[in-house]
Amino acid sequence: MSEAEAGRPTGPTIFDKILDGSIPSKFIHEDDKCVAFMDVAPQAPVHFLVIPRKRIAMIEEAEDGDAELLGHLLLAAKKVAKEQGLAKGYRMIINNGVEGAQSVYHLHVHVMGGRMMNWPPG
Repeated sequence: MSEAEAGRPTGPTIFDKILDGSIPSKFIHEDDKCVAFMDVAPQAPVHFLVIPRKRIAMIEEAEDGDAELLGHLLLAAKKVAKEQGLAKGYRMIINNGVEGAQSVYHLHVHVMGGRMMNWPPG
């Protein structure tokens, strides 16, 4: 199935534009592999995103060679969560595809905390 058939937009994503500076954003973490910034529509008192600099549209398209990068994203999320004061816990989420509610086709990890999370989610 092509990207168009799957309903996925083509061209640069909002995250590509944040990475290239054409959309300004204040990074709360930045290194050679990823950046983190606060979500513009937070669903918790603390809600930030960690995105890789390398464009991977969705976790479904990650390859074996991306394993180190994927681990790095989780460790960066842990570091930023600590810096954001989430000592009591937090939730990490990766949405994948239409039914997974993915809205931006550039892999990203949501980190939410600062309140009790419910289960099951969604």
